[in-house]
Amino acid sequence: MNTPLKLPYIKEVGQRGRIIIWVVDGTYVRTHLDEEFTNYGQHYGFKCIPKDEFWLDKEAQEDEQRFFIDHLLVEYRLSEKGVPYDDALEAADKQEAAERKRAGDVKKLTKGGNLPDPEKVHVRLWKKLETKISIWIIDGRLVRSVFDIDFTEGGHDYVYEFVPQNEVWIDNDLEEAERPYVLLHELHERNLMAKGWSYSKAHEDSSKIEYHCRHHPNELHAELAKEGWE
Repeated sequence: MNTPLKLPYIKEVGQRGRIIIWVVDGTYVRTHLDEEFTNYGQHYGFKCIPKDEFWLDKEAQEDEQRFFIDHLLVEYRLSEKGVPYDDALEAADKQEAAERKRAGDVKKLTKGGNLPDPEKVHVRLWKKLETKISIWIIDGRLVRSVFDIDFTEGGHDYVYEFVPQNEVWIDNDLEEAERPYVLLHELHERNLMAKGWSYSKAHEDSSKIEYHCRHHPNELHAELAKEGWE
């Protein structure tokens, strides 16, 4: 009889040398271990991850694992050699971007030599608010491949210049149960920035509210309503 895995582990998907690669429950990680955990991570970026493990968030669309693993290998190897994390991250991003280009993602949004069209990443309109803000579920893989390799979970027009005016984007890679928490973060952050707050201050405040609601889900609907979601 197999012993059940402890949270946040879901399944082992590979090994590179001594490094074991795990798919993990990202919702659990963000709620209980590190709220800034995104699609993947390793020890030098997230101290909650053991040194001999890579963690990949469970994808709603399982089609980016190879990009994330190769990214982590570069990031980890450089960090092991004492390279500052930001420099290791930059080098890993370049490696990942080259692989995404070879996979043909860029061509999907730039046919005929045109500039990338952000509307082509729209998957479906989630809701249009009375405030005229449109909430879109978008193809996160294409956004990362073409516009910003570090895009994760969600974003809006006050932070990303490629997001059309009055739009909030939610990554389709997020499982549906987690999307409302990210939506709350993005709406709150956008509303604060519309009042003149800096991104760093608005992001910090939004992270606190998101974290609170993850631990008090009964308050989520009321907090969303304050941000214009009815």
